Formats: sequence, C-alpha cells, structure tokens
Amino acid sequence: MSNRVSIDPLRVIAPIDARVFGGFAEHLGRCIYGGIYDPGSPRADAEGIRSDVLAALKRLRMPVVRYPGGNFVSGYRWRDGVGPRQERPTRMELAWHDLEPNTFGTNEFVAFCRKLGAQPYIAVNAGDGDMREARDWVEYANGTQDTSLVKLRKQHGYEAPHGIRYWSIGNEVDGPWQIGFKTPEEYARTYTEFAKVMKWTDPSIELVAAGVSLWDRHWVERVQLLMEHAAPLIDYLAIHWYVGNSRERGYRDDDFASYMAVSEKIDDMLGATSGIVRAMRSALKLERTIPIAVDEWNVWYRADAEGRLEETFNLEDALVVAMHFNAFFRHAASVKMANIAQIVNVIAPVMTTSDGVILQTTFHPFELYASTAGDTALDVHWDGATFSTPEFDALRVLDVSATLDRERKQLAVYLVNRSLDQTQTTTIELQRGRFADGGDLHVINGPHVKAANTALTPDQVGVRSHHVDAHGNTLTLDLEPHSVTALVIPVG
Repeated sequence: MSNRVSIDPLRVIAPIDARVFGGFAEHLGRCIYGGIYDPGSPRADAEGIRSDVLAALKRLRMPVVRYPGGNFVSGYRWRDGVGPRQERPTRMELAWHDLEPNTFGTNEFVAFCRKLGAQPYIAVNAGDGDMREARDWVEYANGTQDTSLVKLRKQHGYEAPHGIRYWSIGNEVDGPWQIGFKTPEEYARTYTEFAKVMKWTDPSIELVAAGVSLWDRHWVERVQLLMEHAAPLIDYLAIHWYVGNSRERGYRDDDFASYMAVSEKIDDMLGATSGIVRAMRSALKLERTIPIAVDEWNVWYRADAEGRLEETFNLEDALVVAMHFNAFFRHAASVKMANIAQIVNVIAPVMTTSDGVILQTTFHPFELYASTAGDTALDVHWDGATFSTPEFDALRVLDVSATLDRERKQLAVYLVNRSLDQTQTTTIELQRGRFADGGDLHVINGPHVKAANTALTPDQVGVRSHHVDAHGNTLTLDLEPHSVTALVIPVG
C-alpha cells in the first residue's frame, strides 16, 4: 500500500523552540569525569574539557544543558564544588552509590556551557537541601550587589555574574527512589517557598517545577496541586520518561513492532499533560500559558555496567529518538524545552575512549533534526500502510512531522519508516504552493535494526545524503525499511 503525506504551509501548529534540542549532564558514571572533564587526557584543553567531546556536542547544536542532576542533585551541596580544587571535599554520593570529588562544579559547568554555546540550566537540591541553600546558589551565580556571596564568586575568579537563566526546583520528587521524596502536597508547598526566595533574589530567572516522572495514579493530583499553590511562580512544568525494547520498560523483549508503537505513549503523555495544564489555567483564570519541559528523556533499558549506565544503542533506538523529535514538533504549542539524558557516556549519543569518541546510532537523528528543522511546526496529514501490536491496532507505519523555515522558505519533512522489512512508497503533496527547486534527502539506516556503532564497528549506522529533483506540488519517495528520512526542500 502506498502512503500519502499532505502538507499545507499555512496550517501552522506553533513556533518550534530550539530548546527542544537541549541536553543534560549529571554527576553519574563517566558523564562528567572521563567524559566532559578529563584533565589527564591528551585530548583535554587547558581547563580539562575534552576537545573531541566538545566538537561532537557542538554538532548537536544544544542551546541549553541541564546540570548537575538528576537524582544526584537531591543530595548535592553546591558549595562543595566551588573554590580552590585542593580544598574541595570528597563526599559519599548516595543517589548512585559513588564518591564525588567535587573537582567539577558550578563554575566549571558554566565555563563548559560557554564553550559549547549553550545556556546553563541548574537544578537545585530540594531533596535534603533547603531554600536558603537554593537562593544562595542563585545569588552566588547571578548576584551583582556587593554581598558576601558575590565577593566569594569574585574571589573564585569570576568577576562577572554568570546570568544563569533556568533553574529547576528539585528532581523527580514524585519517585520513592529520590532522596527527599515528597507527596504531591509536600512538593507543592516546597516549590512555592523555594520559588519565592529564588525569584526575590533574582527576578529575571525562569523556574521549572518537577512535575511528573513516575506516571502513577497520583500524577494528575501533582500537577493540579502545583498549579493551585504556585501557578504564578511556575515558568515550565517538567516531565520525564525513558523507553526501551524490554520488559523493564513495559514491552516484551525484542518486540520491534511494540517498540515502534512507543510513539503512542509519547503523544499520550504530552497530550494529557498539556490538557491538564489547560484545564487548570481555566480553573485558576490564569492568562499566561505554562509550557512543558521534557527535561529528561531517552532510551534506556539494557545497561547497568556497575552503576555507570553505559548503554550501547542500536538502529531501532535511533528510530525511537527520531520519533521523539517528531512528537516534540507535533506538540510544539506546549513543548518548549527538552533535554536528552544524558550527553556523554551515560545512556548518551557520544561515548569516549582513550583514543577518541564514538558517535552512537542515536547521535545521528539528533544531529539531523537539529541541523535541518525550521522555526515553525506544520500540521501534517498522512495516511497509508498500517501495523498492529498486542496493545494497538492499525497504527500508521510512518511516523511523520514537518517544519517550515519561514525566512528561507524551506520545508523539512521527517519520515520514520517503522516497517522491519518493507519499503514504503510515499507521495509528499503540497496542498498549497509548489516545490521551488530540488532538495536534499538525508537517510539514517543500517544493515539491520540491531546494528550498533561501537569501537569495532563505529560506522554501521550513519547518514547518507543526496540531491532529489522535484517538480510541481508532488514528490514520490521510496522509504527504506527501518529508516529515518528527512526531505529538506525549498517551496514557493
């Protein structure tokens, strides 16, 4: 059966926020030490940052990076990670059962973000920490008055304020695994009081509330109580999830079709969250919107690696990462930030070795979408071949999104072929206008869905690009099995 994708450039969903291409770096395993920061490596710069890691991450165009956790932050003392390195204490770290040397902290992270070209996003300790510690962190980082904390930052070598814009209050407080787990009402009250003093310290900051990560029967109540208590103080509502082709993530092991149907769950979580926010805005007579920040998301299911979480991703995982971006585009009206967890070594698109870096399969869809997406999400209609799973019937084989770069008048159409073995002949139809010229076709694929990029096989999955001619208002493509395809083409 053939497929048809119908696009009207005037059917706009919303502007796309570039922050959906954000990242996350936690003090966990080799993400920081041996990943971002590795002063003993010949590939490190004068500040200890791995230059090869930095170069790889720059290709992903991340506009914002979240730090220092994650579960880690719920037991973190920020003062341990500033000042002369030789004076910083080594602490027991209870979230991941490790020792934290604190040789990399707030100032080093901000310096890393400046090199990357990203804005730093700090999560404060709302686990075993208190509001005074949180507001002091804001003052140390952003303060401009002649206070002791500002003098301390200057003493540490940072005369100018860091101007950190994004701050979240706590991490996954709804999870019993978290240090300082809180009931819905406990967190609503905690958030309110933390937010007050943090905003009083620096009114320019934007605050992120830790909304949902557990997705149990209490999650609706959590969002409701947060908004009832603190809606005027919430700039973003954070939600988290991880997916994977295993029983641990709710699927049968190696059930490719069910894994490809994860798009339905992603759409459901985004749609349900934005719906509750809209309902509460109506109930509270709140005029402004509260956007969603999916500030932890990724594939994660195989690896523990002695607590280091060093996952080897394969082609099917890359397809799922692409479907995440399709979903973020389709929900562009509500999703204004997303942060892949994490960026180096720990369930990450970039892995380090003593010899260099490995670009995992999931690196390629991230780079492709970040480098080709326009500024506007389009409302796309598509139909065609379907597949079914034990949970879902008649799902479309293609997962699709489209964007428009308004200034350049350039269309980008993203198509994930979720068929294991069938080429999908697909006609792309412009309902208004015409293709102005030929375009570029970019295809991510590999020999089979279990293909992975490793030290021994670093290029099994990659991107192939070529020019395509287009005339009039239709273009027919043959989409390879188990592939991600991006058509980038001018329209007039």
